[in-house]
Amino acid sequence: MILLLFDQKILDEILRYLEKSIAGLAMEAQESLEMENVERLKSFLEDQFDIRLENLLAAKNTSIHHLESGMKNRVIQRKRQILESILDR
Repeated sequence: MILLLFDQKILDEILRYLEKSIAGLAMEAQESLEMENVERLKSFLEDQFDIRLENLLAAKNTSIHHLESGMKNRVIQRKRQILESILDR
């Protein structure tokens, strides 16, 4: 398997897509009676972020485990920022 040279630009594109995707999912989930509990919503969104991230990375022939540590840290920081901005609304 040939790994794609993965750079910051590709990661930024993925994170922007994930932000839009998770924000839309949060709106749908908040409208649902099943997601009234903030902690349940947060857990659900965290899980969905991770699943969607792995799927997007797999489409690029890589995974979170193959990213350099700086990129992993960037993903963790952006995930936290995205979830905080969504849940603080």
